Amino acid sequence: MATTAKGPVAVEDVNVTFEDQQKINKFARNTSRMTELKSEIEAKKKSLQNLQDASDELMMLGDDALLIPYQIGDVFISHTQDETQEMLEAAKEGLEQEVRGLEEQVSAIQQVLGDLKVQLYAKFGNNINLEADES
Repeated sequence: MATTAKGPVAVEDVNVTFEDQQKINKFARNTSRMTELKSEIEAKKKSLQNLQDASDELMMLGDDALLIPYQIGDVFISHTQDETQEMLEAAKEGLEQEVRGLEEQVSAIQQVLGDLKVQLYAKFGNNINLEADES
């Protein structure tokens, strides 16, 4: 039988109050929300890159008289190159604003999580793990 040379691990018995449980729940909800927001930001950044690629391709076209199909909802509508370029720019600006708004929300949530971590680690020490799994 193998034995390890680890010293005794002291686990403090800390009472969890209702307020502590509320803080832990708030931490979990905010962590989950932040994960959702980050994935939404990534999706919007990918859409933004697609719009930028479409805009670049449109600039490379030499024929100004060519009508360009632009998807609005489920329908493609043909526009001139200039109109399509303007629509792409407007869509990019809208997405950039959405990304900035989401990033502000993530920043606010990170602030709340930081405050909660300080409070919870102060009470529970090593008896609580508030670090995200990176797997």
